[in-house]
Amino acid sequence: MARKRLAAVSLAAVASIALAACSSGGTTPSGSGGSAGTPVSGGTLNMLGAGDVDYMDPNLSYYSVGYLNLRMWSRQLFTYPAEPGGKNTTPVADLATEIPTAANGGISPDGKTYTIKIRPGAKWSTSPARQVTAADMVRGVKRTANPVQPFGGIPDFANLIVGYKAFADGFAKAPKTVAGIQEYIDKTPLPGVVAKDDTTVVFHLTQQASYFVDMLTLPAFSAAPVESLKYLPASTELGNKFPSDGPYKVDSWVPTKSITYSRNPAWDPASDPVRKAYVDKIVVNETVTQDSIQQQLQTGTPSADMEFDVAPPPSQLPALQAKKDPKLTIGDTASSNPYVIYNTVSPNNNKALQNPKVRQAINFAINRDHILQVLGGKTLNPPLTHVLPDVITGSKQIDPYPYNPDKAKQLLAEAGFPHLTLKFLYRNATEGSSKSFQTIQQDLSKVGITVVGVPSPNADFYVKYLQVPSVAKRGVWDVSLAGWGADWYGNAALSFFNPLFSGEPSYPPVGSNFGLYNDPETNTLIEQAIAAPTVDAASELWAKADARVMDQAAFFPLTSNKQANYHAEQVNNAVYVPSMQNYDPTNVWLSKDKQGG
Repeated sequence: MARKRLAAVSLAAVASIALAACSSGGTTPSGSGGSAGTPVSGGTLNMLGAGDVDYMDPNLSYYSVGYLNLRMWSRQLFTYPAEPGGKNTTPVADLATEIPTAANGGISPDGKTYTIKIRPGAKWSTSPARQVTAADMVRGVKRTANPVQPFGGIPDFANLIVGYKAFADGFAKAPKTVAGIQEYIDKTPLPGVVAKDDTTVVFHLTQQASYFVDMLTLPAFSAAPVESLKYLPASTELGNKFPSDGPYKVDSWVPTKSITYSRNPAWDPASDPVRKAYVDKIVVNETVTQDSIQQQLQTGTPSADMEFDVAPPPSQLPALQAKKDPKLTIGDTASSNPYVIYNTVSPNNNKALQNPKVRQAINFAINRDHILQVLGGKTLNPPLTHVLPDVITGSKQIDPYPYNPDKAKQLLAEAGFPHLTLKFLYRNATEGSSKSFQTIQQDLSKVGITVVGVPSPNADFYVKYLQVPSVAKRGVWDVSLAGWGADWYGNAALSFFNPLFSGEPSYPPVGSNFGLYNDPETNTLIEQAIAAPTVDAASELWAKADARVMDQAAFFPLTSNKQANYHAEQVNNAVYVPSMQNYDPTNVWLSKDKQGG
């Protein structure tokens, strides 16, 4: 998203939710039994991965791989379609009957009230099946603020939806039990989200927000049936029991091992304009290595059709591009992915990283070109030297930290820390992440900084490390890699600054400010930009906020990367959808003679 933490699939799961400002279309359908315009149904789609979703919970997932998973069994009011040619970055109605406008009465004259009708025929996989209602939508939004595991993108809308912040603050004090959570949701109104009747949900905003429809594409705004309150949020039990309103349902989820989906008998194709659901079954194997996945996809292994949370190893991309392999897709993104994040509250080295001058020194000591090279080169990883990617309103070209090891040494000496030992958290199961760690380790050694690795499995990286503030405060890690993408397009600077740099309101788990950066001047600029009366005025303030974050060296940006994906020959209609950083599994079909069982 923001949209999420990213899988950084060009890093092969350096773990959103990045969105593209534009994208290359799907590859030309290939393989016997399926061709452009001639889809065939049936078979099992086998997806291979090296890690897991963050949460098997629509209202909580904030990770591109989580969004990929949810595409199969969870629907939103609006979503991004699998259509090539740039259309997959424009929202379309999903559960909603139409995009609200002032003309159709969906948006009030003052721009602060959105009235949305739910599409008839969209049903839960309950027994008996029943219609998705406006009350389900309200319940879903309420669940984002649960005290066990709140949604990580709450800063995007905490002050936008009327009454949400007060509702969330009260929810944080509720018992972290099934009964306590259900009682709070059932008895506490959320004035900004109201079920007018069974089929009409109304959102009340504190101010105009031209991007609100885009924001509602977030899976966090998914409907939630009453059954979702029978289990703790984010639990494995709920992940295996959450009813589906999409074309597939979750039959089995064994975290870090496997996910199996089969058709949802309650799903009516006529009620779903987005998902065609050609295959009968989808099986995800989460125990495969990155290199093995690529080999299996290229060599026609029967149980290998698509990637799950990885991409082609960066070292293999040049050869794939050189031979113009039609099974490779390169999509543009509106991301900062990966970037180097600093733990600004680390107690290590006598709290050295709490000093902006030390962080500035590290920024000067890192050679961006070296890292981009191990990630596959600048063609796939164009440099990003500040917070906002070029396609986001408010982006201005600045490069405050050109590679300068002498300047780094000078600043370290001035700060009183000529020698440091830093703990670097990274994912050791992926080539890009491991090589980036090694490259930074070598660069920093040249200025007197020793870097010690803290390897993590992909599945633990966020949920056991970065999302847990106490881990940062204990100094388990000092430096890490992360990835971020806009939650929507164009006027989307808010979805970078509010979740990542807005001080305490953006601390995990509610936000994704993993390094716990808190600067009063940055916070003020963000508040001023949000309240700006025009887009132009906001743009200037976002640019100032960008410059301030860079001045304080809250992080070190690397690239607004392009996303590489690869599929097996038998996979047809593979259309890259930026929000999932992958092809849409609900719209591919398999060549009939190669359909897995």
